[in-house]
Amino acid sequence: MNLKVPVRWGIIGCGDVTEKKSGPAYQKTDGFALKAVMRRDAAKAADYAHRHKVDKWYNDADALINDDQIDAVYIATPPDTHKYYALKVAKAGKPCCIEKPMAPTYEECLAICEAFDEKNIPLFVAYYRRSLPRFLKVKEWLDSKKIGEVRHIHWHLTKSPSAVDISGEYNWRTDAKIATGGYFDDLASHGLDLFIHFFGDIEKVNGVSLNQQGLYSANDAVSAAWAHKNGITGTGTWNFGTWKREDSVTIYGSSGTIHFAVFDDEPLVLENTEGKEILNIAHPENIQLYHVQNMRDHLMGKSMHPSTGHTGAHTNWVMDVISGIY
Repeated sequence: MNLKVPVRWGIIGCGDVTEKKSGPAYQKTDGFALKAVMRRDAAKAADYAHRHKVDKWYNDADALINDDQIDAVYIATPPDTHKYYALKVAKAGKPCCIEKPMAPTYEECLAICEAFDEKNIPLFVAYYRRSLPRFLKVKEWLDSKKIGEVRHIHWHLTKSPSAVDISGEYNWRTDAKIATGGYFDDLASHGLDLFIHFFGDIEKVNGVSLNQQGLYSANDAVSAAWAHKNGITGTGTWNFGTWKREDSVTIYGSSGTIHFAVFDDEPLVLENTEGKEILNIAHPENIQLYHVQNMRDHLMGKSMHPSTGHTGAHTNWVMDVISGIY
């Protein structure tokens, strides 16, 4: 697209995720400017704009989307409204970034992709781990055959229920009507999308999804097995009712292993026939910074962004099959 610099962005849904993780990244990226924010609660929208020094605020999404002074839109609302807003952005002819997961279902993701494809408008999904140096290092090790031929990957993620979970206080992340897969969709999506980035699309997948605790409407215990198109196999277990948190990924190769965590601030560990290498690679203060910078480079025609609507939709397909809804 022929966009002028700076590309002026607006955010729909300036909630918690935009406070530090993402919003400031649009302000720190050369060639981008955050010019407007929207939230249904007018007072909260105005407060956000004041604190982050954003020129305009709205409590009407249509007003932001159709603002002539806004070139691109970042949708950071809960998943159940992603399709609703994304179709409006596509109709307005503006590039868009959607928070992950892309939508509650694969079918909704396909509808979003079709709308943007029809107008040849860039569409991104905020799977920012594809752009983080820590995980780019893992990909570098894999691409340079540091552990030989990759055979299998396994991820184990557990955590204990939060005080909100136990109290029964409302949390949209565990409301199956809004976030179909609960914490699985919210958290496991990050790792599954990263593994697809490492090894390519997944061809076969199956899973078991249950509600063991009965604390909320979404399921809280999930197990899965899959195979990438290149023959690499994978397994995962995600349980949100255990006594402690664990976040452990191991990639098994023909001549070594790579160990890391998807969320926790743990070192990368490479072990092969030459010995063991341990690296600590810090994340940026605003964790979506490199993701946002890569969007700029994509829009300026310098490179292709690693996380697009189509890659995000494939991740949703995998999660839907595991959860038994596709």
